[in-house]
Amino acid sequence: MTGAGAAAERCTGCGRPIAGGTAACRADFEELVGRDFSDVRYGRVHRTFVDVYALQHPDAYCASAKSLAAHLMGVCWALEQRAPMAVGPEALRAWLDGPSRLPRPEPPAFRGALTLADVRGARDPLEHVELVERWARSTWEAWAPLHETAREWMRQALEADR
Repeated sequence: MTGAGAAAERCTGCGRPIAGGTAACRADFEELVGRDFSDVRYGRVHRTFVDVYALQHPDAYCASAKSLAAHLMGVCWALEQRAPMAVGPEALRAWLDGPSRLPRPEPPAFRGALTLADVRGARDPLEHVELVERWARSTWEAWAPLHETAREWMRQALEADR
C-alpha cells in the first residue's frame, strides 16, 4: 500500500499526492479492482469505479474518442439514471462497437476535487459504494463542459438500440 507523504509526487492524471506518483496511483487502482472481483459487495459499483478513474486519467484510459465516450457516458448513466453500475448498460457498449465516428473532445485540466485516495479508505462495502458515488459526482462536475455531449451520445446509443 502506498500513501501520501511529505515528499510525495503527484499523479499526472488526478493530481493526487502519492509517493511513487502516477505508477503508485495506478497500483492502488489495480489493487482495488482486484477487490471488486473478489467481493461482490464492492463490485456492485465496479463499472462506475473504473469509469471515474479513467476520466481522471484520460491520457492512459481515454486516448481514443470511443474510450472517452464509454467512460463519460458510463458516469453520466450511473449518476443521472441512477442505474446499477456493476457492468454498465449494453446499449452504450453496442453503440460504441465498430469503427469510431466520434470526434474526441479535449478533457478538462481539472478532473475533480476527490481522487482514488478518498475512496481507498472505505471501511466496508457500503461506505465504498457511497464514496465511489461521491467521487463520481466530483469528477462529473469537473467534466461539466462535456455533459451535453455525453447526453447526446447516450440519446444516440439508446435510439440505435430500438
